[in-house]
Amino acid sequence: MSKVYNFAAGPSMLPEEVMKEVQAEFLNYNGMGASVIEISHRSKEYMAIAEAASSDLRDLMNIPDNYKILFMHGGGRGVFANLPMNLAKREGSADYLVTGAWSGYAADEAKKYTNVNFIKGDFLNDSGRVAVHTKDLPLNKDSAYVHLCMNETIHGIEIYDTPDTGDVPLIADISSCILSRRMDVSKFGMLYGGAQKNIGPSGITIVIVREDLIGHAQPDTPAIWDYKVTADHDSMLNTPNTFAWYFAGKVFKWLKRIGGVEAMEAMNKEKSELLYGYIDSSDFYTNNVDPAFRSRMNVPFFLKDTSLDQQFIAEAKENNLISLKGHRVLGGMRASIYNAMPLEGVKALVAFMEKFAAAHK
Repeated sequence: MSKVYNFAAGPSMLPEEVMKEVQAEFLNYNGMGASVIEISHRSKEYMAIAEAASSDLRDLMNIPDNYKILFMHGGGRGVFANLPMNLAKREGSADYLVTGAWSGYAADEAKKYTNVNFIKGDFLNDSGRVAVHTKDLPLNKDSAYVHLCMNETIHGIEIYDTPDTGDVPLIADISSCILSRRMDVSKFGMLYGGAQKNIGPSGITIVIVREDLIGHAQPDTPAIWDYKVTADHDSMLNTPNTFAWYFAGKVFKWLKRIGGVEAMEAMNKEKSELLYGYIDSSDFYTNNVDPAFRSRMNVPFFLKDTSLDQQFIAEAKENNLISLKGHRVLGGMRASIYNAMPLEGVKALVAFMEKFAAAHK
């Protein structure tokens, strides 16, 4: 079978090196004669896996000692609910910077548990491209926190400058950009993200939360979603997704082997600049995001003639380039080029795009 490059937005392409390593030990983990998915999450063997994963993630992201790393259930949408449950009061409020679909979903869910101040963050600049407000935001100084999505996977919008929210904790959804670039964790009260983009298979959610924000949950918060309960039980109040946690640990070690987040950031810049550079040079494809806010992870683009969309997708698949159809909210195409996508995959996509454009001009 020819090499297939998978541009899916999530679950997404994973490092081949890691998958081969997992495959090799799947039936016999560490000489135990059993698979890692069969052993107790409370066994000394599995506890060593869990502790190593947490330690490696702390190293990769330079997470300060006064932050807890939680491995939780429910995905990003679960955090949309348990965030206000843990950090806000029902009669209180929280600010939500809405810059696209996912930050909007988070704000809508939070309304069930606290009062939400919607702040429209996206706008069209003088060139008619989408940009984002990150300064002089109309924040409420009495809010429990300010929430934003650092990377909008559907619209291909990424925020690189961290807004200054003063004494109000800044909370960020980093599901689709975690470990893709360096971030100063100390500027945030909490960071969170599902694993299925840059970390591993779906089914586990990482929450990085400052210790002083833990222990204030609303009384009716389920124990499984209470950050203090989760922290007190080392993320094992009940059986976690042991395979996803184990796999995440493998990815963390892979990242460390190739040079960590700094090296990965350089690779991601090279990949995204290649793809955006070609789109900008073409009169056949367009991207409508201001270059200052273009996502390095998710690149939406549109064909000049939308009647060719289905043909583009079909021919791309014939050329071993899959999952390029854009999200139903936006349409067009979308190439998700997460950490595991090699530069060769982006080069193959650009070569195909050039060939397709030449055939249909």
